[in-house]
Amino acid sequence: MNTANLTLYFDGQCPFCLAEMTRLRSWNKVGRLAFVDIAEPGFDPTFLGVDMTALNRELHSSTAVGEVLVGIDSMLAAYTLVGKGWFVLPLRVSFLRPPLAYLYRKFARNRYRISALLGYKPVPICKDGVCSTRHPF
Repeated sequence: MNTANLTLYFDGQCPFCLAEMTRLRSWNKVGRLAFVDIAEPGFDPTFLGVDMTALNRELHSSTAVGEVLVGIDSMLAAYTLVGKGWFVLPLRVSFLRPPLAYLYRKFARNRYRISALLGYKPVPICKDGVCSTRHPF
């Protein structure tokens, strides 16, 4: 049973995304966040009311009461829940939200290219002789 306040649905094949989820997970000392890799075989987003295209376009999350958050709202909620809300303070400023949401969507659309430009590389994780670049959350 998931008792987290927020479940993040992230792309585990995106090196930057994986690094950010790993960082959030390290700050998640009291278990307020849960993590679901949408790139895992068999993942079905139907229960969220969205399709894989939408999930791959922007980060999605769901609250404990079933509200689905998208994009910068997911980021704001996640960082706030782990006590790092000051990291995303500009997302709270109403006149900055539209341009930041636009920039986030541009980033998300190009996340693989940007990951490579920033030097993020997929790290293979091997178990029982089978290697993957996904994090074993």
